[in-house]
Amino acid sequence: MQPLRTLLVIPGNRQNMIEKARNLPADVLVLDLEDSVPSTEKANARALVRDSLAGLARGSGGEGGEQKRQRVFVRINSIASGLAQDDLEAVITKDIDGINQPKPSSADDIMEVEAIIGRLERERGIEGGHVKLLPWVETAKGVLNAFNIASASPRVVGIAFGAEDFTLDTGMTRTEEGAELLMPRIMVVIAARAAEVMAIDTPYNDFRDEACLIREAELARRLGFDGKFLIHPNQIEPVNRIFRPPPEEVDRARRVVAAFEAAEAQGFASTSLDGKMIDIPIAKRARKLLLMADSIARKEDRVNGG
Repeated sequence: MQPLRTLLVIPGNRQNMIEKARNLPADVLVLDLEDSVPSTEKANARALVRDSLAGLARGSGGEGGEQKRQRVFVRINSIASGLAQDDLEAVITKDIDGINQPKPSSADDIMEVEAIIGRLERERGIEGGHVKLLPWVETAKGVLNAFNIASASPRVVGIAFGAEDFTLDTGMTRTEEGAELLMPRIMVVIAARAAEVMAIDTPYNDFRDEACLIREAELARRLGFDGKFLIHPNQIEPVNRIFRPPPEEVDRARRVVAAFEAAEAQGFASTSLDGKMIDIPIAKRARKLLLMADSIARKEDRVNGG
């Protein structure tokens, strides 16, 4: 389980921004061919992203010259745009980790993209299933079909909620308080959990307002999201921190697992710790937290040269 706490979106037509992102500590760099790229720049962005993938995937040399691999996704244009196939033809290589697919309405949209990716993997000698999918759920139909989208393919590692397109599609007004987004956010998380994939929250678009970013990211974590899309490098550190299980939670999870395993060894399916009951679901939750904490620690060790 690799962490998806921070996914930094970078316009695919901005070479200087792509180069600067090479050593940023985001869990994933997302090179964008869709909303952040003007229509007149689509072909240029496609070529620039294609030519940047190998260098980003190799990362930079650390002590002793070793390479630190950066995980890279590409957000393609939607199926409805007529540009998705050209985008995929340009970017499907061994150096890409995944595709962000915007605005799918149903599982059929996912399967159409999956078929193209599968063909390109076979033609280009890439291991089958290497390229993952992280679809955006950002329309009314998408939210209603979120589980079908999340479970449409074994390539799907998560689904992402896109608030801007969702409010545009539904005619809602996006507010600072975000009450209008609570229900679709919860629906996306429930769908992701039912499909056993991750749930990623929408970007917070005022990159100068760290306090509001932190408040929204903390809400997303409480709702069950695993991470958040970002639009600026300054957002990486606070969001990484919020979605990193704090030491006290990790310590308690270890104690919970130890207590539960001791009870199991004696033939019991529940026990107590600090006056609170521990049963199978609580033990599973603790184990899941420990797996994520270990994955984050390994990732941060690599970034820091450990």
